[in-house]
Amino acid sequence: MHYNSLITNAFVICSILLCCVPQSYSQNVGPAVKMTNGQVWPKPVLQHIYDEYLTFEPENFHFNITGYSCDDLQDAFKRYNSMLFLKATKTFQQNTSPSADPIIGKMEVLNVQLTNPCENYPSLNMEEKYEIKIINSSGLLVATSIWGILRGLETFSQLVYLETDGSTFVIRRTTIVDYPKFRHRGFLLDTSRHYFPIESITKTLDAMSYSKMNVFHWHMVDDQSFPYQSSAFPNLSERGAFGKSAIYTRDDVRRVIEYAKLRGIRVIPEFDTPGHTLSWGLGGIPGLLTECSDSDTNQFGPIDPTVEKNYNFIRTLLSEVSELFHDNYLHLGGDEVDSSCWTTNKKIQDFMHRNNMKNVVELKDYYFANVFNITRSLKTVPIVWEEIFDDNIHLDPKTVVHVWKDSYDYSILSRVMKSGHPVLFSSCWYVNYIKYGTDWPKFYRCDPTSEVGDNSLFLGGEACMWGEFADETNLLPLTWPRTSAVAEVLWSHTLNETDAKYRIEEHVCRMRRRGIPAEPANGPSYCHY
Repeated sequence: MHYNSLITNAFVICSILLCCVPQSYSQNVGPAVKMTNGQVWPKPVLQHIYDEYLTFEPENFHFNITGYSCDDLQDAFKRYNSMLFLKATKTFQQNTSPSADPIIGKMEVLNVQLTNPCENYPSLNMEEKYEIKIINSSGLLVATSIWGILRGLETFSQLVYLETDGSTFVIRRTTIVDYPKFRHRGFLLDTSRHYFPIESITKTLDAMSYSKMNVFHWHMVDDQSFPYQSSAFPNLSERGAFGKSAIYTRDDVRRVIEYAKLRGIRVIPEFDTPGHTLSWGLGGIPGLLTECSDSDTNQFGPIDPTVEKNYNFIRTLLSEVSELFHDNYLHLGGDEVDSSCWTTNKKIQDFMHRNNMKNVVELKDYYFANVFNITRSLKTVPIVWEEIFDDNIHLDPKTVVHVWKDSYDYSILSRVMKSGHPVLFSSCWYVNYIKYGTDWPKFYRCDPTSEVGDNSLFLGGEACMWGEFADETNLLPLTWPRTSAVAEVLWSHTLNETDAKYRIEEHVCRMRRRGIPAEPANGPSYCHY
């Protein structure tokens, strides 16, 4: 878990104070913010909207393939057919009536033109651009990849909305050209500090797809538990998980990967070392963790970098992981390494002396040189937390640096990119930090674009949900719509908070309608469906 002690203390103090301070909202009758109808989240690059409408007869509407097809595309059609025409579950206000704007016909078909064969799995460089034209009874969605089609289907589903009579589905005549600002738009979930059932993870993937996010960063293991069931080292989860039912089998992992793939989402695992590994020490790997000589500290510390067989263990584990996960990126962590056990352990100090190492940073450099040799042999691109860069550890050229410290100081991004390394950003997108009142805007205002410009080394970023106080009971309300705000920052080329507050109000209701219990975005409100 990443914590800045000053930030943490301030967070606690503010939380105590805020619990007694009422939030000020308009005292007018009705919702604090009136939601839009049929507006898209995240905001498209180009959209022309006309004051003309088409209605639907759900039983007569269908998708029509005019280009390439595949099973994944057919699956998407079934999924969106089931979401498009969800009936209202509540009674609409009686003093409202359907729009008086001109109805120009019935929407009967969306022609879907995929111009290239489907790819097997999403990747960093997948093409997500799409175009939509809703002109008459026959609409058109065009994209060069299955991933663009998936993003376009999500947009189309958001253009469709229920009129205020609660029974008429309509869509505006519109044209859209859309593509993301950044390639990596992720969400980190920590499944070590609390175990999340697979159903919680798949619900999260659903919600991610509704905001066009494309990377699930699975922070799978940590000090507190080791829920991943390794085939090579089964004792790691047998002894390191919270319990026998709190593990992720290889079939569970495959299920998550396939579920994500169908929604155009990559799954990147994180196995954080050499710190954050106390639960690993229960797995019966002799000499894995450093024995602490100081009796006032914990019995064991980080992985012992001086034991050669530890690298054989890491090679076997990472080989298994990289084979199971289809993405060619692997997060290696590297943050918050407590080196006190390294400095008090005589065996390690002797090793450092024999190898002319002046300090523990050089020992850490030695450790990561060995680990990078492993990832290089596996043809896997490593991702590391920013401490590795800050410590001047020698990095492979392609190594991605994941920035998480100093919330609104974007200058570290430029320093990383000047060194030639790709970079990810999460510093002010920790959605587990919550407060009373409307707080999605603070995530929306966190926009590093001014610092990074169009530098291709800036890959994007991730919202992070660390799991000390999150489990399956509160994961979704804590995450959404805060993470939707991050999603728009990473997708949309022009940000407008005033415009966004009306659209996010609709997006919250849309997510609820689809089974995601998103929290209120702007204060007093009511979802009519």
